Amino acid sequence: MLTVGLTGGIGAGKSEVSRLLVSYGAVLVDADRIAREVVEPGTPGLAAVVEAFGPGVLTAEGRLDRPKLGAIVFGDAERLATLNGIVHPLVGARSAELQAAAEPGAVVVHDVPLLTENGLAPLYDVVVVVDASEETRLDRLVRLRGMTESEARARMAAQATAEQRRAIADYVVDNDGPLEALERQVRAVWEELAARAARTAVE
Repeated sequence: MLTVGLTGGIGAGKSEVSRLLVSYGAVLVDADRIAREVVEPGTPGLAAVVEAFGPGVLTAEGRLDRPKLGAIVFGDAERLATLNGIVHPLVGARSAELQAAAEPGAVVVHDVPLLTENGLAPLYDVVVVVDASEETRLDRLVRLRGMTESEARARMAAQATAEQRRAIADYVVDNDGPLEALERQVRAVWEELAARAARTAVE
């Protein structure tokens, strides 16, 4: 088994790269999706969040009101640390379960948006960074996600720099060009990852 940490700045196109890797045969462990699952209604995770932040973070239907919670923790390091202290261990435990269920020769890709920021690179055999220029990312966030330019710039500024991400990368996928160019790069990376995973399976 080969464990891969996949990361990239917001708007770089990491989800497209993870989609391609899955289409080639990777097992995907999506930290964002798991982070949503562990605070679904009825979970211990949601109960802990409500205990920490109050019932005001729930919608009328009893689900987590993400924008409201985001507004509470964004820019407040102490409250963000409280939230992370609840969610991160739950995500870690579920990620470990999914990884343990994979085949011995599998390439297990962990899609982790804040891998660089949280110093998680040592947890993986290989780190793949998806990168794109600031202009490309800004355009995608405004045009495709409907953010204002100031919102997009604030989100980008809150993350690690491209240089910090590249410093921990074993592979860098540049995603400034068309999809065909991205596919060629990701296929080449996949072939190397699959070969490494096959070697680990027989060692």
